[in-house]
Amino acid sequence: MADIMRDRKRLGLWAAVAVVAVVLGLWLVTSQGVKRGDKSAEALTFPVQEGPLVISVRESGTIKPRETTVIKSQLEGRSTILYLIPEGKEVAKGDLLVELDVTALTDERVDQDIRVRNAEAAFIRARENLEVVKNQARADVDKAELTLRFAQEDVKNYQDGEYPTDRKDLQSRITLAEEEVQRTAEKLKWSQQLFDEKYLSGTELQADSLSAKKAALDLDLASSRLQLLEKFTFKRQIDQLTSDAAQAEMALERVRRRTSADVVQAEADLSARDAEFSRQKDKLQKIGEQIAKAKITAPTDGVVIYATSTQFSFRGNVEPLAEGQQVIERQELIHLPLADTFMAIVKIHESSLKKIYTGLPAQVAVDAIPGRTFVGRVGKIAPLPDAQSTFMNPDLKVFNTEIYIDEGGDILRTGMTCSVEIVVERYEKALCVPVQCVVRVGGKPTLYVREKNQITPRPVEIGLDNSRMVRIVSGVKVGEEILLTPPLSDSKTADERVPVGDMAIPERPVTEKAKSANGRADDKGARPQGQGGASGRRGAPGDRGSAPGNAPPASGAAPPGAGIGPSPEGAQVGAAKGPAPDGAAAAGGPGGPEGGAMTPEAREKMRERFKNMTPEEREAARSKWAERRRQQEQQPGGGADAGGGNAQP
Repeated sequence: MADIMRDRKRLGLWAAVAVVAVVLGLWLVTSQGVKRGDKSAEALTFPVQEGPLVISVRESGTIKPRETTVIKSQLEGRSTILYLIPEGKEVAKGDLLVELDVTALTDERVDQDIRVRNAEAAFIRARENLEVVKNQARADVDKAELTLRFAQEDVKNYQDGEYPTDRKDLQSRITLAEEEVQRTAEKLKWSQQLFDEKYLSGTELQADSLSAKKAALDLDLASSRLQLLEKFTFKRQIDQLTSDAAQAEMALERVRRRTSADVVQAEADLSARDAEFSRQKDKLQKIGEQIAKAKITAPTDGVVIYATSTQFSFRGNVEPLAEGQQVIERQELIHLPLADTFMAIVKIHESSLKKIYTGLPAQVAVDAIPGRTFVGRVGKIAPLPDAQSTFMNPDLKVFNTEIYIDEGGDILRTGMTCSVEIVVERYEKALCVPVQCVVRVGGKPTLYVREKNQITPRPVEIGLDNSRMVRIVSGVKVGEEILLTPPLSDSKTADERVPVGDMAIPERPVTEKAKSANGRADDKGARPQGQGGASGRRGAPGDRGSAPGNAPPASGAAPPGAGIGPSPEGAQVGAAKGPAPDGAAAAGGPGGPEGGAMTPEAREKMRERFKNMTPEEREAARSKWAERRRQQEQQPGGGADAGGGNAQP
């Protein structure tokens, strides 16, 4: 608000200056004026003075703290203010400033604690399950390895142990059977002799015969068993045991891969449970931190200033901060300035920017503290104009400048109105004249000096001014009388434009739409003599000569019975429908006058016909003519001079 009041004061000052300038101009107009050769008695003069001169820039401003701690809301989302410290109260470090509502966060913390416990249980279960899976994997692999080893040993055992033993057993049985056959055969022979001699009964002979047959059968059975073992049983058993060993080896590979996958799956599950457990713990910790941030305490000692008190909105004043309001994350709540460092914020007009720079000394006078002046220096100049002032007055460009005050922490308060004088240059002895005495003649600063009862312009070299007096570097002497109201007839303003010289100006580009609206350019180049060339006459825009009927139509030529161009009444004639009117040269046959040019009577009839068309018919004719022209241009040899006239009424 103070800045707005200063802008209004500045505008009022400029208005007063404008009024004075108008009155002075009226006085100059009504008076005879002062010209070269006029007497000095008719003009107001001012003697050139020499003495102390201070070049400074004076502006009003506002006292603000140099160092300010901005307190912002750190709670996510929206929250309600439960407690707010009164504005303007001095606080010490650690005092409670703002308390925000965290009821929802408290409930969420309870739910989150339950989630953390569940995540921890799942993590422990996954960890133990990993150990179980690893143990089971080792057991399954050991069992598969043992099965493979047994299968390999079975192959070796049968090949080197069981098979030779069974073969020897059968061979021994065959040997015994052969001996038994031989013995029973001899016994049967002796029994037959004894039976023949009546020493042995028939029953005993028959028994010996049976024993001989049985021995022969046993021999044959043993021989068959040996052949079966060697030719079939051995090969089958070897193949079976070898296959079992191979299957056991593949089973071992499957067990190893399966157990490895189970272990990897268990490890992944453990990692996921660990990540989930960590995430839930982080969320619980974050909720706790958010709850802790609900109570905002003072980081340093200072005076409480609501952030809304320092804000400005183009729509109106910002609603003051109060309890019950809702705030969002990172919204500024309180400004906590340090109580011992202050600065003055002034708005420097763009015309004075060339004078000031950082480090210049300044004197600050506070309206509320009369009789005391504070010393400071220019600390910072804004690189861009003040947006608020530009919004209020687009023609006013001022730049915020910070003046760092060296002292005054015991009595200065934020928001006080002050007047700042920035000292640019200081001279103990310098020539100076009022700023209105200097005008520019021929681009050079000039003073009108009274010499021998005449007013004579004299170029001078000037320095800076303080809006009242301007320093004269050279050109005049002390005591010379200069004109206070110099004539403006010979002066030139500083905003004269620099001539552009011989800069080339390109032609304005013509769009297709503009071409269609303004018509096509005239055909260039002479037509062949054998084709009935153009007559060489350059008439109104659109005037064309027609070619003989045996020649192809030229590019841009109108269809038979059509013409385009402005009529004497200003109407633009387009392509006409139907055959050409009477008196016009036919585009499709010879005999036209002057190589097929239209007669004045034909032109007049075509104009009348075009004027009698409705706007829709005219637009359709133009479109039809433009389409035919494009088709002719696309045909080979369909240039502008290929033949065919484009007549115009």
